[in-house]
Amino acid sequence: MPFDRSKYPDNWKEISDYIRFTRAHGKCEFCGAVHGAPHPETGSIVILTTAHLDHDTTNNNYDNLRALCQKCHLTYDAQLHAQHAAETRRQKHINAGQLELL
Repeated sequence: MPFDRSKYPDNWKEISDYIRFTRAHGKCEFCGAVHGAPHPETGSIVILTTAHLDHDTTNNNYDNLRALCQKCHLTYDAQLHAQHAAETRRQKHINAGQLELL
């Protein structure tokens, strides 16, 4: 999902840096992968991200945020991504004049 900065607070960088590097000490809070090191399963260089557990970018309560590696973040968000993809496909069909059968 593209990063839309307008959906985040002005101090998002500071919040995210705190979660990833102060609270989580540069490690994924799910699997323990270390930022900047090869991921133990995938071998790709780990870039920590800050995930909203409830998927609401306006809820920046620290209890709702986790430092996650790319693999854990994608796995955690997989169902949401699938829902968004299905909605995009549905909208493309509607816009093309194709109606869904119910």
